[in-house]
Amino acid sequence: MARVDTLCRKTARILVVDDERVSLVLMERLLQAAGYANIVLVQDPHEFMTVYQQAPTDLILLDIEMPGLSGFDLIERLAALADPLTPPILVLTSLRSRDYRLRALEAGASDFIGKPFDQAEVAARVRNMLDVQLAHRMAHDQKDMLERIVYERTRQIRETRLQVVQRLGRAAEYRDNETGQHILRMSHTSTLLARHLGWDAERCEIMLHASPMHDVGKIGIPDSILLKPGPLTPEEWRIMQTHSTIGGDILSGDDSELLQLAREIALSHHEKWDGGGYPLGLVGEAIPESGRIVALADVFDALTSVRPYKPAWEVEAALDWMHRQSGKHFDPNFMAVFLDLVPEILNIRERFADPVP
Repeated sequence: MARVDTLCRKTARILVVDDERVSLVLMERLLQAAGYANIVLVQDPHEFMTVYQQAPTDLILLDIEMPGLSGFDLIERLAALADPLTPPILVLTSLRSRDYRLRALEAGASDFIGKPFDQAEVAARVRNMLDVQLAHRMAHDQKDMLERIVYERTRQIRETRLQVVQRLGRAAEYRDNETGQHILRMSHTSTLLARHLGWDAERCEIMLHASPMHDVGKIGIPDSILLKPGPLTPEEWRIMQTHSTIGGDILSGDDSELLQLAREIALSHHEKWDGGGYPLGLVGEAIPESGRIVALADVFDALTSVRPYKPAWEVEAALDWMHRQSGKHFDPNFMAVFLDLVPEILNIRERFADPVP
């Protein structure tokens, strides 16, 4: 306790508020005699809030019976600040009635010092209140430090998870698109479309990081099928379609929003509005929004990109074909928004263009 008391005497800022100059000077002398040096005197209660906010305060000695603004008024103004480290308040009073003291305690006062002042009583009550305030401040600082540590650890875990899933998406894409630019174009286009469809900023951020894993199931498809330069046989096409469920299996078993959305996209981005897609043959709005969004971004970029089995389509031809697939392959409402965004989508396509061989 001696160490705590010494620390308080060296650093504690004590405000003494009293409209009587004699009481202020007397209290200052008593506090100095007890070893306190950082004492601030306030005679005009209207100046109290300005002085209080100039520096962190550890204790307030407050006269209640003041003209204009009473001590009760000042306690209310302090409470309105909602400061988690509001200092304790010792009321300076000559009144002894129970109702008066009870009102002060209910307003927020911590204790009383009676007038006329007794030196030993002042020293003891001030020391006790400062010990309480110092312990409160230390607990608050420790809580703040722990919250910062938890936030930083959580951020690191999220960043590590994000790096892992991004590399997983790149690994799958690398098998038939070595530059990896397709997943950048597709994910940014998906996020642009999601934002214009009303997704909030947080969910759009998750879309940006989840959509690159849409074809992670390609890891399980043989090269003889994935990289075949010509049309697939019916059996090969059946095997190719399993990449959706393979991706869903790879991404299952985690409760994070990121991987849950990634799994949903992997399983649904090949479904078609009219029910002719795979793997479940879902129809219309039974297809998750995320799948309907990614389907548009993925198909457009696939059509306009070179693949082992086809040359790149011209943008106009790709948009014309997609427009004719509205209500068949694609959600017609989403298709309309997509077409409105073509200039921005082309900017994304240029920004993440494949390098010239």
